[in-house]
Amino acid sequence: MGHLQHPASVSWRSRRQGDGAEMQPGGHLLTTGQPPREFAELSRRIVNLAGQAIPRVEFLRGLSDALLQFTGCDALELRVRGAVEYRLQASVRPERSFLFEPVNADGSNGNPEPAVEIDRSNLRRLIQDELEGVAILPTQCFTPHGSFWTGDVAVSMGLNSSHQPAQPSSSHTISMALVPFVIDDSSFGILQLECAQRDAFALDIIEAYEAVVETIGFAIAERRAQAALRERVKELTCLYGIARVIEDSGDNPEAALSRIVETLPPAWQYPELAVARIVLDESEYATGDIETTYSRQIANVVVNEVRRGAVEIGYTQEVPYAVSEPFLQEEKHLLNAVAREIGEYVKRRQASAERSLLEQQLRHADRLATIGHLAAGVAHEINEPLGGILGFAQLAKKGPDVTESTANDLDRIVASCLHAREIVNKLKLFARQAPIQKTWVPLADIAEDACSLVEGRCTNEGIDIVTDFEAALPNVHADPIQLKQVLINLAINAMQAMPDGGTLTITTRQDGGTAVIEVQDTGVGMTEDVVKEIFSPFFTTKDVGEGTGLGLSVVHGIVSAHGGTIDVESEVGKGAKLIVRLPLSATPGGRVGQEPTS
Repeated sequence: MGHLQHPASVSWRSRRQGDGAEMQPGGHLLTTGQPPREFAELSRRIVNLAGQAIPRVEFLRGLSDALLQFTGCDALELRVRGAVEYRLQASVRPERSFLFEPVNADGSNGNPEPAVEIDRSNLRRLIQDELEGVAILPTQCFTPHGSFWTGDVAVSMGLNSSHQPAQPSSSHTISMALVPFVIDDSSFGILQLECAQRDAFALDIIEAYEAVVETIGFAIAERRAQAALRERVKELTCLYGIARVIEDSGDNPEAALSRIVETLPPAWQYPELAVARIVLDESEYATGDIETTYSRQIANVVVNEVRRGAVEIGYTQEVPYAVSEPFLQEEKHLLNAVAREIGEYVKRRQASAERSLLEQQLRHADRLATIGHLAAGVAHEINEPLGGILGFAQLAKKGPDVTESTANDLDRIVASCLHAREIVNKLKLFARQAPIQKTWVPLADIAEDACSLVEGRCTNEGIDIVTDFEAALPNVHADPIQLKQVLINLAINAMQAMPDGGTLTITTRQDGGTAVIEVQDTGVGMTEDVVKEIFSPFFTTKDVGEGTGLGLSVVHGIVSAHGGTIDVESEVGKGAKLIVRLPLSATPGGRVGQEPTS
């Protein structure tokens, strides 16, 4: 396509169809030899319009009104291609209309194709693509800038391309011009002007419009930059707000997540339509009903490579005049960043809780070790004089001339010594001074023996015993005497929690690679503070003289020495359950003392 000058290119003169009057700006074409100051005023008007914080469609409506009013054309079409693609059509004749719609590179509604690099050197090629397959006649011209115009569109009927056909929007159109412009490195636009008058455009008129479309390209690029800046400010404000919430949350994660979810909608492009929700484990925090949203974004909350929940954003209705997807790419990145922040927050809280638990366990272990050393020394120091008292009391009782009252007193001394020796033995067990004699034992047999020892006391105190022993439970490697003491201590502790009678349930079962002993009562239960202290030596809730506070400490020591664990489940007024877990052997059944076969 060579460069052809239009016969009428020597002046600005043109005439409307059926009207021989000269035309002035504001609806009339000029007859001067140079672009008038009114073109500069039009450019300033476009720039001022772009500087207003109004939606895209309102900007394009105002732009089309300004262009139609200034040029005196009957209709125009503006096509924008690249990262964002849309077109608008506006006319004043034969009737006033305005249409905006997103378009793909193939002219269909939908998401745009990937953007291509655009510069001013290939603008003519863009117009030639629009005019693919059309012969250039003397009534059709190109400018050096790449703009095209024709004084008679009758020869242009059937124009087609791989993009949007460059065809007049009205059957009344006779003259048509296509003026390309650059927006940025990956976007361009084409302004199509239409007039019902023949030969309405000339070279110097088109060149003046080329200056105008440069301003349009700048205005669109400036609006995009301002919009991107506003979105970035909202994103940073959102992330800063989340950081402040996390910093101020203290030990209240529920309040923190409730505040975080409220910071999300204002950070999105259409905050008045946005609804946010955070789901974490079994908890949910939302600003509205997200299940009824029109479109939605989701980002997973991951803690230590485990999905713990999600962050979601949705719009309650279809986004007006969306030119691609409802959500910006930056909004997707923001949602992922929010999900990561929440995941890190949960991870830090979890690590802090675990650290506190470990510190508490370390302090408890250190306290037990200290008391254990003390108990071992006390037991050793008490045992010798206690044995002397017990021995002399028994000898004195066998002497001659012992009165009945003296014998009764000696019996009390002997009973007190035996009680004191029992306490010393518990201290020795707690301090692990007594050796452990492990052998392979069936847990059900140990449990039955322990129940037989407490059965009589349960009957006297109105307590029913319910047992459930798994017959095929494999053997455990344990000291049968100490294991029996564990069961008896737990049973006695449960009975003391039921002063008015109740039910004592003892269960043995297998759970994976462990043997489980459960001792449950229907007694008064325990508070959380009591549960935290029940294994501490000398801690007791009983009255003075009714308990030493060593029973559960001894149980804890024996279970730990056997490589097991003990847990407590209790609620005030609803009883308590103590759960002992011991490692299992590889074989089921067998007698006490029988080792497992290979």
